[in-house]
Amino acid sequence: MPAELENPIPATSDVMILDLLRKQGPMSVAQLARVTGVTATAVRQRLNRLMGELLIERVLLRSGRGRPSHRYSLTEKGRRQTGSNFADLAVALWNEIREIKDAEVRRGLLQRLAKRMAAVYAGRVCGDTVRERMDSLRQVFDERDVTLTIGSQGQLPVLTALDCPYPDLAEKDHSVCAMERMLFSELLGENLRLSECRLDGGACCTFETN
Repeated sequence: MPAELENPIPATSDVMILDLLRKQGPMSVAQLARVTGVTATAVRQRLNRLMGELLIERVLLRSGRGRPSHRYSLTEKGRRQTGSNFADLAVALWNEIREIKDAEVRRGLLQRLAKRMAAVYAGRVCGDTVRERMDSLRQVFDERDVTLTIGSQGQLPVLTALDCPYPDLAEKDHSVCAMERMLFSELLGENLRLSECRLDGGACCTFETN
């Protein structure tokens, strides 16, 4: 049997490796192999894939005159994805936003939140046309397991969210939908309108250019 097939790490162990790096800090291939009980070759295969997904990074360490070694650690994206209770925090914060009675103050806060979130993705959304920018936005959200599709309404492109990025929050009220519209508008450089919404009985959320 080829070495790379011996004792392979199952797909579910992505979480195991990410959790180990979160708890233990930077680790070597040998350390990860020892803890997980699989071959170093299998560990390297998994690490290479996780690096390709930008969840971990490799750092070269030099210690005295000894041979330099590599350690693997979580990237910022990896830290956000592992061991978090962000969903609980998000719901609590959203409930506080809902308590703001002044509609203009609440809208201003949502706009600032949308701009903050847009800044995270802005460098990855590019294109000369709205459709091209929508396509790069679609690719960014694919990484978050949120499916966006691009269609047409006449000559204008239409962006449809088949999955809700904020399912726990969207059950609360339409403010989340408003923020998502602001976010997409900011990233695409176009003023979008929400023409169909799940909360109103629609099959999905659809955003059209004005």
